[in-house]
Amino acid sequence: MNRQRRGGMSRQLPVAPPLAGGRFLFILIIVILASSILIGRITLLQVIDRPFLQSQGDARTLRHEAIPSHRGMITDRNGEPLAISTPVVTLWANPQELPSDGIQRFMLAQALGWTPDDFESRVARFSSREFMYLRRQMTPEAAQRILDLRTPGVYPQREYKRYYPAGEVAAQVLGVTNVDDVGQEGLELAYQPYLAGRPGQRRVIKDRRGRLVRELGVIRDAQPGGELTLAIDQRIQYMAYRELRAAVAEHEADGGVLVMLDARTGEVLAMANLPSYNPNNRAGLDPRGLRNQALVDVFEPGSVMKPLAMAAILESGLVDRDVVVDTSPGWMRIDQFTIRDFRNYGDLDLAGILEKSSNIGMSRLALQLSDTAIWEKYNQLGLGQSPGTGFPGESTGSLPAPVRWSRSERAALSYGYGLSTSALQLASAYTALANGGERLPPSLLRLSEPPKGIPAISPSVANDLLDVLETSVGAYSGGRRARVEGYRVGGKTGTVRKTGQQGYIADAYRSVFAGIAPISDPRIVTVVMIDHPKAGDFYGGAVAAPVFSSVTGNALRLLDVPPDHEVE
Repeated sequence: MNRQRRGGMSRQLPVAPPLAGGRFLFILIIVILASSILIGRITLLQVIDRPFLQSQGDARTLRHEAIPSHRGMITDRNGEPLAISTPVVTLWANPQELPSDGIQRFMLAQALGWTPDDFESRVARFSSREFMYLRRQMTPEAAQRILDLRTPGVYPQREYKRYYPAGEVAAQVLGVTNVDDVGQEGLELAYQPYLAGRPGQRRVIKDRRGRLVRELGVIRDAQPGGELTLAIDQRIQYMAYRELRAAVAEHEADGGVLVMLDARTGEVLAMANLPSYNPNNRAGLDPRGLRNQALVDVFEPGSVMKPLAMAAILESGLVDRDVVVDTSPGWMRIDQFTIRDFRNYGDLDLAGILEKSSNIGMSRLALQLSDTAIWEKYNQLGLGQSPGTGFPGESTGSLPAPVRWSRSERAALSYGYGLSTSALQLASAYTALANGGERLPPSLLRLSEPPKGIPAISPSVANDLLDVLETSVGAYSGGRRARVEGYRVGGKTGTVRKTGQQGYIADAYRSVFAGIAPISDPRIVTVVMIDHPKAGDFYGGAVAAPVFSSVTGNALRLLDVPPDHEVE
């Protein structure tokens, strides 16, 4: 029976618990959902968001880099360079990428010319930033020696630096640029937009450390700045500066100015100033040297105004060319002021008045005119007005309006007191005497053709005054040291008291000479002013006239002006 039960029993397979199938289904669903999400995300990224992601990736690797443009060159009238831009390299660093290795940091500091302490202090100051300058405007060779150290985090930047071949000789006229090559003074500032040029742009790929991987192409080419051609002749400029410096040193003066104009065009052939400075090395710069005194500073011109006042006297019709004036006893009282000559010169004609520089003679003639006659003539000659050169800070000078002028003020105006002028304005006024009565506006830039002159003096009076000016530098006159061998020249000396905040300064003078050469066919007008000579002589004929003679003689030869056949 038991055996039958055993034989009758059938074998049964184990049955899976009900939950096992549920787990499998759950996992399968999760896998399917995850796969769907993943596929959806991939589709979203690769299809829908692809442009956005690509732009974001490009933003982290694609860069638009500036291509520096070099500043336009400044040349003299003959094409000789006065200001040029040379390629330089600026080194910068990302402080967060600099190595922590002390030896590498020490070698970098040493190559830069810094002490380790200075280097570490600078890095610490910029540690939270990704940019700091290491050295600005290095020569490519010097920069490459530092780059050869292969210090991580150190990068080059290509730039341009301004260089002035003439150095201190024409510093105030040209001006300077700053470390970013932007004009700060002089013509560099006046013509900044024209000289600066336009930077270009290129597209590049860089890695996360800012290193160039590949250049993709130029978006916009760099456009160099325009070239500026000055009226200055570098040969005459060097000579003028040399002679001016020698005179300032010889007479222990505070400084000096020389301006030379082309008598036919008004172009500035030379403009020298002292004190000066070296624009290529501004260490220890004297701020006084920055000013272009010839254009910016003004002074009472004194006796050099007498020929110009005499033009008004002759044009009035009240006085003829042969008039003789009694200057005795050498002094006169007007409005409780005393006017004096150096001594009693007695009777003087017009040439004698200029030759002896008689204040009495000029005053007696001027007081015969209308109240405004001399003022009107000075105004026609451009005094008290802007020279119009466009130079930053150019002075207009001072020519007070003739409102209720006293007799003493009218007299003072005739011998150069009571007004102020720059050296350039004075030279421009003298072009009217040299150019048949037409004043020429001064130009610092070379002109393609002569400008139209401004009528200021009648031609006959201008020609008469040229003869008078030649007499005033005769062999026995106070201006005899202005004479030039082989050429007929003319001019007028001036010795002017300096003014300060409290009025005239005791024993302080400016020595002035204004002249024209050659008188036979005027080519140049030159004004020389020596500021406060202290070594004994201070008269214009002794201090400024010899500078005129030397510079004018050499300039006439450089300009191939033939000598006069007959010179007294």
